[in-house]
Amino acid sequence: MADATDPALWHKARAALHDDPDPRVRAAALGAVVRAATAAARTVDDTTEHALELWRSTTADPDRTVRRRAAELAPSVPHVVPGPLLELLTDPDPLVAEAAAWALGEVAWEPPGANEVVRALATATVTHGDPLVREAAVAALGALGDPAGVDAVLSACRDRPAIRRRAVLALAPFEGPAVEAALAEALADPDWQVRQAAEDLRSAGDP
Repeated sequence: MADATDPALWHKARAALHDDPDPRVRAAALGAVVRAATAAARTVDDTTEHALELWRSTTADPDRTVRRRAAELAPSVPHVVPGPLLELLTDPDPLVAEAAAWALGEVAWEPPGANEVVRALATATVTHGDPLVREAAVAALGALGDPAGVDAVLSACRDRPAIRRRAVLALAPFEGPAVEAALAEALADPDWQVRQAAEDLRSAGDP
């Protein structure tokens, strides 16, 4: 992309993101915006502000393809904020919500936003109707490693097999009797991949 400090560039990007009727063009324009902002973020504060503003606007795009792309790019957006991603976590399209869950687990959030993120992911892990979203949410909780998320991870250890496998792996940053009990139960799980995940985790923790 051209010079990220050029105001004309941001005017063109804004026009493409807001006015182009083709969602593929809008998604591609967002990718270009984030790349430019990432390259210039250390030296150009205005670039960060422009990128954050444009990214936030695409999280409410009418097309699910653009919203999903916005979620996927979120970890690369300088000074990204959790609010729009938390809204995408409840998106009616499961693939958008899944991407939002993944993105929420890829950023080192600061309090108080971090607390809200963990609560939202825990809720999605336990209650979301789509298994792909539950799986992504429990993986995100494991990536964040916040103790407030451990109960949701333990609950996911009793979900369907694919989610149980992910939940067992997500137990890695946690400890305590309940975690040990869940691992012991997973070692006898009827699904061999769940058993393997538990064995791998146990082996990784051995001296």
